[in-house]
Order: sequence, then structure tokens, then C-alpha cells
Amino acid sequence: MHAEMLVLRFSREVVDKPIIYRLVKDYDLEFNLLKATIYPRKEGLIVMELRGHPKNFRKGIKYLRDSGVKVQRVAHEVRRNEERCYQCGTCTAICPTGALYIQRPEMAVGFDASKCSACELCCSVCPARAMEVRLNQSVI
Repeated sequence: MHAEMLVLRFSREVVDKPIIYRLVKDYDLEFNLLKATIYPRKEGLIVMELRGHPKNFRKGIKYLRDSGVKVQRVAHEVRRNEERCYQCGTCTAICPTGALYIQRPEMAVGFDASKCSACELCCSVCPARAMEVRLNQSVI
């Protein structure tokens, strides 16, 4: 099973087409949407994790490009600025992957970067702005 984080950019010409549906049906790929902004008849942006058999994955990426979708890999790095963090734990309540958690019995906020999906939810709720996300994108 192969998986990658991707950013898909849809132009006006393809934003209304069932492209993600075709990835599932025709290429037997699974997806997890992390962020989506779609403006019908205008443009769209989707951040997703896409997974499946490596051969199907390559065919699916080719289909996306051939359909006019701009595809970029996302290498993400989420860091916590220890100097800013005051261990309030707000980020742990919103983290969908469990990358941010409360360490017991110390009641300290822990962070497991290997579980992080770079959804950026922790950044938006952190009152101290201690969570920092850096995205490095490369075109596939």
C-alpha cells in the first residue's frame, strides 16, 4: 500500500467534474480529505492523503494530470515552539490523528510528529501560536 499527502488544484474547466469519484471507482484508491475549498464553476483546492496499490497510485496520478488537475506532493513539518507553548492542551482536543496528546500523570502536552497529517487545525486553535506548520510542495 502506497500513501502520499497531495495538494490538488482544480481549474475552472475541471472543478465541476467527478474526478475524485473516478480515482476511487476506476483506480481503486482511497482518500482522506484534510482540507477542501471548492468554488463551483471557478476553481478548487483539495489537500488529501491518497493511498492504494503503487501501480494504481501511479495510474491515478496520471489520470489527474491528464484531466487538467495540478498535483503537488506535500512534505509537511509541524513543529511546536517550546518557548511559546504554555501547555494549555487546547490543541489536543482538536487533533484528529492523536499526534497531540496529554501525557499523564505529568499533564504535559506531547507531540508525535509521525502521526501528524498537517491539517493545521492545531495552529488555528493554539492561543499562544506555538504550533507552526511549514509546507514544502513539489510538483509530481
